[in-house]
Amino acid sequence: MGGALVRYRVMAYVVGVLLLVVFSGPPLRYFSDEGSTWWEIGDFIQGRVSPVHGFLYIIFLVVTALLARRARWDIAFTIQTMLLGTIPVASFWGERRATARTRATSEPAESAPH
Repeated sequence: MGGALVRYRVMAYVVGVLLLVVFSGPPLRYFSDEGSTWWEIGDFIQGRVSPVHGFLYIIFLVVTALLARRARWDIAFTIQTMLLGTIPVASFWGERRATARTRATSEPAESAPH
């Protein structure tokens, strides 16, 4: 279970950080003078970072589904975890919540003698 959880956590943090960056793009672009440095940064975020974030979010969904299946999450918890990945800052809370649940349900089974 450890590898699946690590992959999930990495993707959750990457997607969460990029989500914060993506949400900063439109204000930078629309509240700055066209052609200014801030406008250029906002334009870069909207044109280049947003599509990368979208692609990585799809990978996040796949990694989350694989972990959910392995950790035997119920469908409601799985969907909530996936949706929390779309809300800035809440995505980090969702990662902590999912990690805690996975560790709580998997540790006794993994430490049991075979």
